[in-house]
Amino acid sequence: MKLIIAIVQPFMAAEVYRALHGVHAVTGATFTDVRGFGRGRRHGAPNVEEIPNGTPKVRVEVVVRDVLAGEVAQAMRQAARTGNRGDGKVFVLPVEHALRIADDEEGEGVV
Repeated sequence: MKLIIAIVQPFMAAEVYRALHGVHAVTGATFTDVRGFGRGRRHGAPNVEEIPNGTPKVRVEVVVRDVLAGEVAQAMRQAARTGNRGDGKVFVLPVEHALRIADDEEGEGVV
């Protein structure tokens, strides 16, 4: 299994949501409002008082079977792209194990 994390512009989150619904095997996703900074930060080193504010983004997390990771990552990338600096990033990480809290299901059956 793979965990796909995308950090996207808030105004593109709905597009990513729609794109994920277009991938048949995606059964769920988590969207979280986050703040941070990237290469585009202004004036070199950040001012300590400005760090908590950061730039608003949305973090999208999806766990899928290995064979779907490329398709899902590309769908998220295409949906979030405006072509401008600050569009975000997509990361693909391995998932060692998954457990469903509501029942005894474990492994790939959870996703």
